[in-house]
Amino acid sequence: MTGFAHLMAGGHMGHVPFEQSVDLPPYRAIMAVDAKDFTAEPGSTQETISGLIPSLVGEVFADAGLGQHWNSPLFFGPSGDGFAIGLPTEILPYVIEPVPALLQARLASHNRSVRQGQARLRLRMSLNVGPLPVDSDRPDRTGNGAARNDTHRLLDSRPVKAMLAAASPHVTFLACILSDRVFQDVVAEGYAGRHPDHFLEVPATVEGKSFAQRAWLLVPEVSGNLLAIGLPQSDAGPSSARAPGTPRGIAGPTVRENSGQVATVNHGGMHQGGPR
Repeated sequence: MTGFAHLMAGGHMGHVPFEQSVDLPPYRAIMAVDAKDFTAEPGSTQETISGLIPSLVGEVFADAGLGQHWNSPLFFGPSGDGFAIGLPTEILPYVIEPVPALLQARLASHNRSVRQGQARLRLRMSLNVGPLPVDSDRPDRTGNGAARNDTHRLLDSRPVKAMLAAASPHVTFLACILSDRVFQDVVAEGYAGRHPDHFLEVPATVEGKSFAQRAWLLVPEVSGNLLAIGLPQSDAGPSSARAPGTPRGIAGPTVRENSGQVATVNHGGMHQGGPR
């Protein structure tokens, strides 16, 4: 027994990286979701919220005609405040459009219906793609590898957190971040039903982690300080930074987060500063 079959049978335990060749696992799409401010909720409500998130996303997948992939994932791993799911790469265009738009609408409907004192949901979503082994008999214990780790790093990165924090909590309920590989292969090549100009290029970094990647933000429903992007700035000098595609004389905006942090869209990146 050699190659991938050897790995799936547990032979990976004896594999020495960089010294022995093994079969490259098929590429998988990875989607991860988590909730903003989950740990701030009372412990008595966290179990309910934890179950509600995949329930709402599952309904959205069904509405998008992707129910069979949700019900039979390549892998699925809950994370307390969200989950990661493995999907076939061919459905990535539909996970980019219409899933985020449908999820934003579903979250808006849910948040309108919650009673006073109940949790309102605001989610982050990340998308990535890469080679991962899967075991159909154990979807809850497979699909591990660097691509999945990076998907979670994107989800925890500063730009997507800053973008959601800067938006109105009454209007924007979802912020998405795509790996550069997903953007280049799916969005830039025209496979997804969204123009590349719907996305903002950012440097994705995670506090306390040695992680830095080029990534792309998508906010299905822009609101709050995000609406300032591209507005003329009276004090803009010749060296002022601009958002991608912004004409000269138009400075990139400074968006003030609810936490008091400041995030600036600068040369295509979302950069956080200290409290102002």
